[in-house]
Amino acid sequence: MLFMGTYTPKLDEKGRLILPAKFREALEDGLVVTRTQERALAVFPRPTFEAKMAAALAAPSTVKRVRDYLRMMMAAASDEVPDRQGRITIPPPLRQYANLDREVVVIGSGDHAEIWDVNAWNEYCAAGEENFSDLDEEFTALTGF
Repeated sequence: MLFMGTYTPKLDEKGRLILPAKFREALEDGLVVTRTQERALAVFPRPTFEAKMAAALAAPSTVKRVRDYLRMMMAAASDEVPDRQGRITIPPPLRQYANLDREVVVIGSGDHAEIWDVNAWNEYCAAGEENFSDLDEEFTALTGF
């Protein structure tokens, strides 16, 4: 499944988030929430996260950047299973990392979803829009697509 789209659920007082309906089937058997770049959270289907970490674990542990990456990803990772209403709990350390309050944005990002503070997402979009055509050219050069 490709995660696509932008959604605006709200965190409840217990730090729970209702997953977008379009994402629920891909995440119903379990998921991993962890930090990602730009102080957002990544939500991976468990098999995708395991494959990503297996690839990272195959890299030489003698390389400091590899160790740093694994520590950042794994130390923050939280195993979750959505409840019957499609809710997951975002642990307090992850909410703090991403500066999450009640208003959040959930976006599709290909093989995973991301959870952003609404203000941080709006600022990111405003800044990124100016560079989008340059990114398009760079992406085409990197991927040939």
